[in-house]
Amino acid sequence: MTGTGDGEDRAGTAAGIAGSGAPATRKTGGSHGTGDEAHRQVNHRPLWAEEPARRRRLPDPVRTSAVRAVIIVAVTLIQAMVAFLCTLAGSWLAFPMVISSVVSTILATWGVLDVWVTRQVWNQRNGVVSAPSSTARALRRERRRARRQERSAQRAQARIRRQGGGTGQLSHP
Repeated sequence: MTGTGDGEDRAGTAAGIAGSGAPATRKTGGSHGTGDEAHRQVNHRPLWAEEPARRRRLPDPVRTSAVRAVIIVAVTLIQAMVAFLCTLAGSWLAFPMVISSVVSTILATWGVLDVWVTRQVWNQRNGVVSAPSSTARALRRERRRARRQERSAQRAQARIRRQGGGTGQLSHP
């Protein structure tokens, strides 16, 4: 017997175990009416709730440069810590580590600036469509308006030609 013969389903048991932390109350005897099932559904809570992302995912080039920058900064911090500890210990390795830490600091600065520049370039090339005041959106709107005006002018010219206005005849004979 699996324990489902007394009116309790397996989902209810799992919900009682992985629920809100409060013990699931269960009637052991008496009627197996809707009151017990309603109580069990109140305690049932999914393991996780799907939530929409708060921000959009970074574009691939920007994400790549950000990962590179994080790795360079992490290595720089480790080198600086080793240089500090070698200096405290009076090791011969202190001087080379300090020099390499200075070089790494310059590289880390370049890495962070690379993220910023890559993001700016990506935004300029592809446009930022998520912001209402986006420059790219305004440019597209202007292009659409110009195309509409051009099409309406072409239609007007075609209408004039169809009506015989382009044959050189005067309107009054």
